[in-house]
Amino acid sequence: MMREGAKIDLLVADDEPPALAELVALLARDDRIGVVHTAANGAEALRVLDAHPVAGAFLDIHMPGLSGLDLARALARSEHPPTIVFVTADDAKALDAFDVRAVDYVLKPVRRERLQRAVDRIVDAGDTQAARDDETIPVTVGQSVRLLRRSDVRWVHAQGDYSRLWTASGGHLVRTPISELEERWTDAGFVRVHRSYLVHRDAVVEVRLSGAAPSVVLAEIELPVSRRLMPSVREALVRSDP
Repeated sequence: MMREGAKIDLLVADDEPPALAELVALLARDDRIGVVHTAANGAEALRVLDAHPVAGAFLDIHMPGLSGLDLARALARSEHPPTIVFVTADDAKALDAFDVRAVDYVLKPVRRERLQRAVDRIVDAGDTQAARDDETIPVTVGQSVRLLRRSDVRWVHAQGDYSRLWTASGGHLVRTPISELEERWTDAGFVRVHRSYLVHRDAVVEVRLSGAAPSVVLAEIELPVSRRLMPSVREALVRSDP
């Protein structure tokens, strides 16, 4: 976590001077930010970062030579990589952003409120192993694409070859089967309770395994438990007294 009163330094890389200037001006209005370094392309960004380590980097995707995605891949190999946010007019590269573990994907034109949420994610990421290990998933919200953190997902509902990820703010449909999410997310605390449902153990407030309709209860919903899965659900969610 960032110390109270501490400021973070950032890098902004964009080959379009007006877009670069606008982004720097918006970031300068955030009291949490110290120095904002700038670069007009990926190669220049690497030189700047070699001299000035930063907490986060706002990268345009389409830059001459070294693209923003190439730059993010190069930075990922460094000992202390900055947290990456893409700022772009291209809404078709969210999956690529997911692959390089960016924490956010902001579409131009940029609104101040949207940019503040991206800075929130950089601040939250900090320098902890848990933050670095938190998977991000691209989801469509209206006309924009955002990167959803796995740690924000409370439960998952299978919908054919798709899955709907439910967070405290609502559901998001992704083109990933629940079986794949189960395999990837078991070590992160997700438990398969039914062929149609996957839940995060920390979201469960009550487990009801006796009676005719076994279930798990979350603050917002009660989900059925398959009798076939009851032994594994009991082992994962029911803590025995010492």
